[in-house]
Amino acid sequence: MTTHTEAEIASQPSCWQRAVANVPAGALPARGERVAVVGCGTSWFIAMAYAVLRERAGHGETDAFAASEFPEGRGYDRVLALTRSGTTTEVLDLLGRTGTRTTAITADPETPIRDTAQDLIVLDYADERSVVQTRFATTQLAMLRASLGEDLTQAIADAERAVAEPLPDALVAAEQFSFLGAGWSVGLAQEAALKMREASRSWTEAYPAMEYRHGPISIAGPGRVTWMLGTAPEGLRAQVEATGGTFVESGLDPMAELIRAQRVAVARAFARGLNPDEPMHLTRSVILSS
Repeated sequence: MTTHTEAEIASQPSCWQRAVANVPAGALPARGERVAVVGCGTSWFIAMAYAVLRERAGHGETDAFAASEFPEGRGYDRVLALTRSGTTTEVLDLLGRTGTRTTAITADPETPIRDTAQDLIVLDYADERSVVQTRFATTQLAMLRASLGEDLTQAIADAERAVAEPLPDALVAAEQFSFLGAGWSVGLAQEAALKMREASRSWTEAYPAMEYRHGPISIAGPGRVTWMLGTAPEGLRAQVEATGGTFVESGLDPMAELIRAQRVAVARAFARGLNPDEPMHLTRSVILSS
């Protein structure tokens, strides 16, 4: 029987196609605006990726924050909140007290976010039944990338490969994972590590690729995996392999490579007798009592 998480992971290429074909006009940050992008958990990591991409595309200064760590008093033209559930306490609190124009991207418009954000973008077709977030995260990033003028044709083709290709047994059986990124894929590396923790309770870490050699490479060794999302710095593969560790670098678009990590997380969950739809100690949204 296919779990919700498996079905949602497999649906990502079609969700991305729909997202890039329907980029909303007017609600997203305009070129030249100074923007803060906020979220919690997975949404924070997607915010990190978009912030780098937006600045790199020349659209304006963009900062990413966990919603609970937003710097009070700093001037922005817009706060963009990413929230699958539309109910996360820290996000609602922030949008309710900021005097800045606000936009929220959500999967469920019938939640408190509709009364808190000034502009609302709804990706209900990417909503999920699993607690573990997969397709909503990548679908909103696909839309955001398209809004910056990116052509995601190759990324979608890579996603189709990532959904279909067999997974190496060594990844399912590995003892430990270190996910690496560079630029916008640092956020995706953090997200890949989170998926491994949530779905399979695996020992995972994440770093900017150039920082990995400044200490964390001491973890590398036989039975352990260093997994690059994007293009690795020159010489890093050789350094990892010299430790006896496994180095993974596919050449796929980093969002598609994240799909492969999601699939490995699910496979590892099954191998450990866990249900990836219902990770331990987690709920779909964190709602704090006052």
